Amino acid sequence: MIHLHITAWLIAVVLLFVTVSMYEKGKGTVPHMIMRLMYLVIIFSGIMLFMSYASHSFELAIKLVVGLWAIVAMELTSVKAKKGKSTRAGWTQFWIAFILTLILGFGRLPLGVQLFG
Repeated sequence: MIHLHITAWLIAVVLLFVTVSMYEKGKGTVPHMIMRLMYLVIIFSGIMLFMSYASHSFELAIKLVVGLWAIVAMELTSVKAKKGKSTRAGWTQFWIAFILTLILGFGRLPLGVQLFG
């Protein structure tokens, strides 16, 4: 399940860049729809991973909330780009949430690579 989760969010991040750049050029919405499908896969696999942990720590719950924040920021950024508005706030939120999610997921939680203590 972890491989599905990581693959889905990697695809979603790539699609975020593709979607925003296509909207800035005034083109179609197909990558945006695929990105929304990836959101569902990310949420499904994330919930399955959350349920697979023996003990639900506070840190794990924080990671879940921050991961949802990253998804919301991705959608905010892509919708603002579609409307032709400034995406600066969306990008800022996305990068903050994305980095926090990576630190918690790979650095702190048991299935990560333990980068930090």
